[in-house]
Amino acid sequence: MTALAEKLKPQLTTLSAADRAELASYLLESLDGPAEADAAPAWDAELIRRAEEVRSGRAQGRPASEVFAELRKRHS
Repeated sequence: MTALAEKLKPQLTTLSAADRAELASYLLESLDGPAEADAAPAWDAELIRRAEEVRSGRAQGRPASEVFAELRKRHS
């Protein structure tokens, strides 16, 4: 990490949680670059397809707490 980034870290932690969340979102978006023009309709269609799979019983959900616990165990 650069010296500038290290210098900013303690300053940034003084921001409110809402400001830090907005800043984090902005930084993550800046890593991905601009979204493709047709991405939103494709994601909408995917969400509709997945929701229908859950409603019809073809797909089963799991509690988020279970999934996150599994991921923490796997990546610890």
